[in-house]
Amino acid sequence: MGLSTSVADLRFAKPLDEELIRRLLTTHEVAVTIEEAAIGGLGAHVLTFASDEGLVDAGLKLRTMRLPDRFLDHDKPEKQYDEARLNAPHIVETVLKALRVNSAGFEGVRA
Repeated sequence: MGLSTSVADLRFAKPLDEELIRRLLTTHEVAVTIEEAAIGGLGAHVLTFASDEGLVDAGLKLRTMRLPDRFLDHDKPEKQYDEARLNAPHIVETVLKALRVNSAGFEGVRA
């Protein structure tokens, strides 16, 4: 299954690059923010901006991926990302769930 993707490096949560975010959210079916922060970071700012601007009204699927709101044991980064579900397989899983397609390519039930 080939999915076209875009990657944008929003290095700073504030001030938001509203032009870039608007362009990305209006040209993609699914958008996922991924960050090494807990709830309240970049993803929260993007969600608020998208809501305020009505960018989710047309069916955009917007997801945030972030560190869990709990203590993570010190370890190698790849082990911490795996525990936090922030590694590549989990990112793909998040996108596919948003698209309502499982790993075999079958569409799920739409509500």
